[in-house]
Amino acid sequence: MSNVDNLKEKFEDVNINFENDLKMKKIKEELVKKFSEYRTTITFMAADAPIGILCLPKIIENALLDHGLLRIYDLFDCDFTKIKGLGISRVRDLTSRLDQFFSML
Repeated sequence: MSNVDNLKEKFEDVNINFENDLKMKKIKEELVKKFSEYRTTITFMAADAPIGILCLPKIIENALLDHGLLRIYDLFDCDFTKIKGLGISRVRDLTSRLDQFFSML
């Protein structure tokens, strides 16, 4: 009889461990999702600054302003090749300044 009782206890322990593993997996997935959302929010909050703080040459800054890009977060998901007045070297300078800006965060 005791072997049967031991088996039942072990079976219950396995079920409890399995349920706990499933719960932990779900918590980890939620944590990764929330961390990703948090990181995006912090990035946008940090980029809520005028493009003037990038200390860009006036030609680049004016081209961005003419295109309606006023804040740093406006530059996210922007195709710089479609902005009139920005050539290869100016786009390189702009991306370099953005890299410097975000490296300080």
